[in-house]
Amino acid sequence: MQTLLIVIHLIVVVALVAVVLLQRSEGGALGIGGGGGFMTGRGQANVLTRATAILATLFFVTSLALTIHANLTRAPKSILEGVTEPLAPRVPASIPSPSGGLLDELKKIEEQRQAQPPAQPEAPQSQ
Repeated sequence: MQTLLIVIHLIVVVALVAVVLLQRSEGGALGIGGGGGFMTGRGQANVLTRATAILATLFFVTSLALTIHANLTRAPKSILEGVTEPLAPRVPASIPSPSGGLLDELKKIEEQRQAQPPAQPEAPQSQ
């Protein structure tokens, strides 16, 4: 059923494009169009206008039919359907140390450096 609707829809689309391209340009805004054409009579213009309206209606009808058919044939799906239970509980990559965070560790290192006496420069050796 869906394949038939798609084929009909594509035929309508191609016919609609062809009919629109056959119509005479009335604006001529860019200096093109106008003049003599394939179908220039007033009667042919009415035929093309009616054909465009009919094909446009068929386009909307087939579009709606395809949408309704797709929604009717779609099976309901649970959002939890693809979820699986983790095998083991996840452990965070970095566990904070019991003494505190990274800033506390850096403060301790800085305090240790300040508590150490500064190194004595060596005296030059005389020979």
